[in-house]
Amino acid sequence: MAESGAFKTLNDKDIVSTRTLLHEAIPITGTIVSGTYGVGNIKTPAHGMFQSVFDYPYLSSSANHIFDITIGSSVNSSTYATTNTQYVKKKNIYNQMAQILVGYDHTGSILHFDADGNILAGGTKYEDVIIIPFSRLLVKDEIKKGTFSLTLGTHTAFATPFGSTITITDTSGSDGYLVNSPVGEYGVLFAAGTPLDQTLPDSVGLIYYQAGIAVLTASVFGSALSSPTVIMDTGTRTITEILTGSNIEAAADAIRHRIKNVQFNNTTELNSTIYFCRANHNEFNYSTNPTYTNASKIRVKTNSTDEPVSYITTIGLYNDKSELMATAKLSEPLKKTPATEFTIRCRLDY
Repeated sequence: MAESGAFKTLNDKDIVSTRTLLHEAIPITGTIVSGTYGVGNIKTPAHGMFQSVFDYPYLSSSANHIFDITIGSSVNSSTYATTNTQYVKKKNIYNQMAQILVGYDHTGSILHFDADGNILAGGTKYEDVIIIPFSRLLVKDEIKKGTFSLTLGTHTAFATPFGSTITITDTSGSDGYLVNSPVGEYGVLFAAGTPLDQTLPDSVGLIYYQAGIAVLTASVFGSALSSPTVIMDTGTRTITEILTGSNIEAAADAIRHRIKNVQFNNTTELNSTIYFCRANHNEFNYSTNPTYTNASKIRVKTNSTDEPVSYITTIGLYNDKSELMATAKLSEPLKKTPATEFTIRCRLDY
């Protein structure tokens, strides 16, 4: 450690890096999502490939984007056909989200959403999916594992969607998450409650934590194969008919009508570098300020035997080229004499 004038070199023992995770609870009520708040907070772009939900009428300057909602079908789905409404867009959405969230196999083919995340083992694939990307404003750096909860109305009548419900959670997310996704960690979503389709599998979707995207199998509203009697919209259509005969906007309207609430905790990752600036008893007892002396005499000393005195008011952090990078102001000056020592802790957050 070397001292030169009012400068002191910091070594590795004086610098510590830390990481702090801050969490915030995000509740999204069904009043906003399902449309009972008013149509002004629901926006469908002209391309018709997804629908956006805002917390206020989206034309308002105070409106915040909450999430998008869309559907996708793979060419392997039993509901897929070139005669379906918007079949190209539904296929493209599935492929786009699958290649981003799941990736490719060794042949370069797009992998499909896997029910248990064990892609190499094969198993059940989600071929008809409901995709909900949450706004980065809400998710921040990621969704906290083990906190995601989505309650869906599963009553068969459209007019009373919440007569029975299922709650979808990532119950094993905190310790059972998977890492074989191009976008980071993800967990399997499980349903509890009264499913419309009693053959509903234990897993009903996937939640991608860093991406902030939930992917649900369409069978949460009944099996597409068995064409159950659940009515998804005022046109008395089932989930199968929604997938095949409705455009994406109409499908999003029907699905939103079934969302009772969504809740999760977000995560903000705060990285910090802590600098321990140590002023030993024999250091920084003099000031380099020109006003510290008068006629070559130290102003704060009356007699030659008096101890030198200085006051520490500011800490400056410099790079190896002696360029000032950051400053820290003390709340009050610290009196420094040969009889005192200080360790000043400076934290730089980023």
